[in-house]
Amino acid sequence: MKRLTKTERRVSWLAQLITVVILIQTLFFKFTGAEESKFIFETLGMEPWGRIGSGVVELIASLMLLMAGTAAIGAVVALGVMAGAIVSHLTTLGIEVQGDGGLLFGMAITVTVCCLVVIWIRRRNLPILGKWFQS
Repeated sequence: MKRLTKTERRVSWLAQLITVVILIQTLFFKFTGAEESKFIFETLGMEPWGRIGSGVVELIASLMLLMAGTAAIGAVVALGVMAGAIVSHLTTLGIEVQGDGGLLFGMAITVTVCCLVVIWIRRRNLPILGKWFQS
């Protein structure tokens, strides 16, 4: 299997760390039942199980992103959660939630882009994509 170049490794780790920082920061609000988090998941009809469940999945993805061997899988997991968040913003919540100026939506977009970068760089570590990219 081809090893990552120094640049690929650095870019991947930067994207992984940005993702982890954003996910971990939002976990505090989900797990403590902050009013904005409750509002979001009540609006989606998923309070409290959706808030806590998505927090648990984000925590698992964050831990996976901190290990090189599982970073690509963690990025796929986080990407799935962000897809749900983005669709929720575009269909139900709106870009701006409770006067946040679109901050949560922007963070979801940032995490999505970072996850796509990690998946692309570490694609050989994904069982399905790895078969296509053996070089």
